[in-house]
Amino acid sequence: MVYYDEIESTAQVPVPSNPLDRVIGQEHAVQIAKIAAKQRRHLLLVGVPGVGKSMIAQGIAHLLPKPQQEISVLHNPKQPERPLLEIRTREQVMNEKEEENKEMLGQIIEPHQAPVFVAEKLGFRCKRCGFISSPSLTFCPNCGADKHMAQGNVTPFGDIVMGMQQQENLQTKVFATRRKPDGTEESLVYERTPDDKIRVMRLEDLKKEKEAHKKKRNVIVPLNRKTFVRTSGASETEFLGDVKHDPYGGHPEIGVPTYMRVVAGAIHEAHEGVLYVDEMSTLGELQRYLLTAMQDKVFPIVGRNPTSTGAVVKVENVPCNFIFIGAVNIVDLHTIIPALRSRIRGEGYEVLLKTWMPDTEDNRNKIVQFIAQEIVQDGKIPHMTREGVKEVIELSKRWAKIYDNALGLTLRLRNLAGIIRLAGDLAKVEGEEYITAKHVRRAVTHGRAVEEQIAEVYGNWWKASQADSYVRVKSESSGVI
Repeated sequence: MVYYDEIESTAQVPVPSNPLDRVIGQEHAVQIAKIAAKQRRHLLLVGVPGVGKSMIAQGIAHLLPKPQQEISVLHNPKQPERPLLEIRTREQVMNEKEEENKEMLGQIIEPHQAPVFVAEKLGFRCKRCGFISSPSLTFCPNCGADKHMAQGNVTPFGDIVMGMQQQENLQTKVFATRRKPDGTEESLVYERTPDDKIRVMRLEDLKKEKEAHKKKRNVIVPLNRKTFVRTSGASETEFLGDVKHDPYGGHPEIGVPTYMRVVAGAIHEAHEGVLYVDEMSTLGELQRYLLTAMQDKVFPIVGRNPTSTGAVVKVENVPCNFIFIGAVNIVDLHTIIPALRSRIRGEGYEVLLKTWMPDTEDNRNKIVQFIAQEIVQDGKIPHMTREGVKEVIELSKRWAKIYDNALGLTLRLRNLAGIIRLAGDLAKVEGEEYITAKHVRRAVTHGRAVEEQIAEVYGNWWKASQADSYVRVKSESSGVI
């Protein structure tokens, strides 16, 4: 451990790569979080804002292995309003990509290795002199002849029809046959590649490639995804998924196919990962859907708007096997429905986070680590000197006394982070190399809550509201507003 009284600045303080190791003063919660990650347990984090709930959730996601399943929906020809669900493992996805690459590769040859008529039709070979050049060159660089025009096709309107004829005669694929040593004939496809080479495929390989393209899928939960999904109750669509509206009703000619309009919700995107709901009091009635998803580990995706063409679409049994982590303030604990809390306690833990920690040497060094973390994470402010660090520690002690009536160090670290950033901004605009104690003291003065500023200017809230009301009445009577 690096001790704060032995450093010149926070640049000497190492920052842990594991988010859980960056959580300050919540050792019990971190221990439970590591168990939850290993055993895949749900977690309810209870505490005041700014004590590390989000960082604990991110730390759990950091410990989880990579997702192993990809979720897609396919077209259902018999019943388009009920798209088919497809779940593929990582191994299946990787194997399919390898097979596709093999099929797409074929045999790559140089233009001069292709039959003469193939090289001419693909735009490589000049029909007059036989010189090989890029198809992007309209005229042969050797003899000046137009490579793309048919021989003998000369008209007085050549300049007008040249573009049309070039498009007509220049091909990207040429079909041909060749005789094998055993006397049988084999159908081949010669295809021009973007790097001015020719790919040779058997006709059977081309058919397989077309069949693979026919099986289109809408990947709603990709294989390579983040294991941490943060959401709230602001949108039912965002939380549970939806089916987009199509004004043409999924018409096969002009509309968007039904399966292509299916959108996964946060509960599906968090499959095999962490679903983090910050401020659970905002979930409201969505808690009941969340409870069902946690219990069944599958949840259908349906159209949420009854007036939309997606209202008749439904995809059954979409996986949503996630670790649920909810964050709630102490005063909002009553907003969580009892059934959901029972599910969390039955398959996980409820943890109360601390708001202060004892004033010990080790804990002071943790505050130093926190300062270094915030500076590195911000990326726009300089590091802090030892004197500046001591000033922040003293501020932490004062806040512990003010907010929690405790003789210790505050763990309301979001507020402390605001002071660190403001002090860093002051140092930055002044062109200073480091954040010093004077910057921290000025940041404390400038970073006061608006209630404190009102008390200083008006004396109390009542006088401020009266002054504001008086200004509004005068403005309205004079026609200013």
